[in-house]
Amino acid sequence: MKKRSNFLWPVAIFFMVIMSFGCEQHKQSDLVLHSPTLETTELYENLHKWSGNHTLFGHQNTLAYGYSWSDERNRSDIRDVTGSYPAIYGWDVASFISDHIEADSINKQVILNKYMRYANEGLERGGILTYSWHMENPVTGLNFYDTTQAVNAILPNGDRHDWYKKKLNSLGSFLDELSPEPVIFRPFHEHNGDWFWWGKSSTTEQEYQELWRFTVHYLRDSLGVSNVLWAFSPDRSRMNIDSIQQDYLYAYPGDDYVDIFGFDNYWDVGHPVNKLSEIRQQEQFIESLTEVSKLAHSKKKPFALTETGMEAIPDPKFWTVKLLAAIQANKWTQKLVYVQVWRNATYEPGKPDHYYAPFPGQISADDFIQFYNHERIIFESQLSSIKKKY
Repeated sequence: MKKRSNFLWPVAIFFMVIMSFGCEQHKQSDLVLHSPTLETTELYENLHKWSGNHTLFGHQNTLAYGYSWSDERNRSDIRDVTGSYPAIYGWDVASFISDHIEADSINKQVILNKYMRYANEGLERGGILTYSWHMENPVTGLNFYDTTQAVNAILPNGDRHDWYKKKLNSLGSFLDELSPEPVIFRPFHEHNGDWFWWGKSSTTEQEYQELWRFTVHYLRDSLGVSNVLWAFSPDRSRMNIDSIQQDYLYAYPGDDYVDIFGFDNYWDVGHPVNKLSEIRQQEQFIESLTEVSKLAHSKKKPFALTETGMEAIPDPKFWTVKLLAAIQANKWTQKLVYVQVWRNATYEPGKPDHYYAPFPGQISADDFIQFYNHERIIFESQLSSIKKKY
């Protein structure tokens, strides 16, 4: 038998290295970031891998407070019910970057340290971080519900542009502290509604797109932030069910500026203003998930339900009959890679029923345990078993 030439082995190894390098470059080229951290690329690839197989569960501010408690170490209403923390930890940049916090330098550092601790606690257990930004109105200084026109003022050449860059500098420093661990960043959400100053009634489509693109360029190119996945998330209530894909793309900044197709949907899961029957709401919930999933697939983007929930959860079967049934409905809805419910903030005065996740004894708690135990649904305790290193 003729002996195989040893010359071929270096050649084979050379081509394997080249192919491997090419695959990694292809993965990174799909991201908004040009030079992402390895951990950010891994999360992005895992989101694609999980799509169709797993749906991660998230909860806003889950470590900061819950039903009738606030800032108790190692506590979460989710953990109190299931024994596990959520897989996705939702936070908001305005919790530690805002004018009223920055006016007091001592208090600012205390607050910043607290939210850095929350972030690191989740990361140390293997959880995933996502941040929205309920920024105060840059022109009036009032809260985010003040719809005085302001977007044009923070764009380049606007008289509040330097103010906005200072905010981004603070955000960039925070993100650098978390690096190389990734963050899903979801700024200027629900922009197709009329309740925020960056919303449809207060700015133009072109101004919104310019704001989004400037924010990407400043964080990525000027500050060198390398650990962000960008999530786009309009609100379902302002999308016509018969033209949902078209409506979803209102003010879309472009494929090069978005990593994740998200949307917020309280409308189809029992919003008090929605007067459709419960059956019809569920049908439209499934339809909305299906159509956004198809659109995300056509753009090769992961697909998420970035905010949802039913305030006070009066439906004892909300988790399995409404939410899980919709996720399981068809091959498109099953591509939902994560779902996040809003916060439990009953400790705040005047908000005794402002909660979106159950706590022990709450009417839907038993159903939530069934939801937790379903093989498709992933909480933090199961997350390490499905993560793949690249």
